[in-house]
This record gives sequence, structure tokens and C-alpha cells, in this order.
Amino acid sequence: MTAAPHTAAGPVALAVRELAKRYGSTPVFQGVNLDVAAGEFVAIVGESGVGKSSLLNCLAGLDSWSEGQIRHQGLDLSTMDESQLAMWRRQHLGFVFQAFHVLPHLDVAQNVGLPLLLLNRPDPRRVQQMLDAVGLHGMEQRLPAELSGGQLQRVAIARALVHRPGLLLADEPTGNLDPSTAGQVMDLLQSQARDTGAAVVLVTHSQAAANRADRVLLLTADGCR
Repeated sequence: MTAAPHTAAGPVALAVRELAKRYGSTPVFQGVNLDVAAGEFVAIVGESGVGKSSLLNCLAGLDSWSEGQIRHQGLDLSTMDESQLAMWRRQHLGFVFQAFHVLPHLDVAQNVGLPLLLLNRPDPRRVQQMLDAVGLHGMEQRLPAELSGGQLQRVAIARALVHRPGLLLADEPTGNLDPSTAGQVMDLLQSQARDTGAAVVLVTHSQAAANRADRVLLLTADGCR
């Protein structure tokens, strides 16, 4: 059984059709149909092991899928080679990884500013703005080894938002944060959708985080509903 696409009012930024991923004959997920409008904030929940993180990696073009289609602003990700996908991610995607993936040899400000540097748009003021927004003022020159897990998560969130991406994907972005900071981060994700028109997709186990989204979808073995 497959679910019909879920759509909000407004132009569709991200369109997913009959998406499936399998390892051999074993499905990770299948029958995923999903529309996310520009400026919409969608949360995806589901049991552990149902493939939420794998789905997010496919939406980012970081992992391959077995069948189906992913389109972002009319671009079909399945037609892109690795270099084209890398350029698409650089220009259009912000990704908050559950495992942070900060670069250990760069300080906090350099990690956050990296997306702008890769786009040849260095902007120290924007970097400082994001660090202030996630509560890392004064930590600009610290290395990742000097930070707590919660602080590393905030670096990852600031880095994902700094270049104002049109598509923001977040994998458990509040999992390492205290309730107050988690609320602050959710405010940022909401404002990213509302103020910049980004399509935001959040994967989470947190009911509090999911409740902040415009829509909450359940991922099961048969799709999203």
C-alpha cells in the first residue's frame, strides 16, 4: 500500500514520488510520496529502524534509492551525477546531521562560515549573526574538541542555516540540546521556513519538536501518511 502525496498550499519545492530504498530484497522504506511547499515546515516521525534517516539522506542526494523520483524546484536529482549533486547541495541545501560532522581542524566560526566560503560569498557578519542566534557568542575561536555535544549540535545548525538554503533537512536537531536551547533551535527552523521561504523537513523522535511543524507525517513500512 502506498500513501498519496501530502501537499500544502503554495508552490511545491520538494516533490517525492514512489520512493523506495532496499538492501537486496529487504526494504528500508517504500512507497513514499510527499510534497513540501516553499515556506512549509514538515516533521517526519516513526519508529526506530523504519528508515527516517535513510530517507533524509536520499532527499539530500547523499544516498542512492532503489526506485522513485525526487525533484527539487523542478530538478530531478536522479538525473544528476555526483559532481552535479555536490553543486546542487552547495547552492540549495542545508543539512543538520545527527552526528554533527563538523571539521575538527576548523574553529567554530570557520565551520559555520564554510558553506559561504564554498560559494565564494564569505560574510563574517552573517556568521556572527548565526552564532549569536544559536547561543554560541564568544566561542568563535574554539575548536570542536573543546565543545560539548549540545554546542556541537548548535554549530551544525548554524552551519546549515548560514547560506539561507532553499531546502533544509534536519536529522534529530534537538536530540543533544536542553529544552530551552531546543526551543530556540525550533524557533530558528520555523523562521527559516517563514522568512526565507525554505522548504524544511525535520526527522525527529521528539513530540515537542514535531508539534512545532506545520504538518506531521508518520513514516511506516508502507510510506508516509
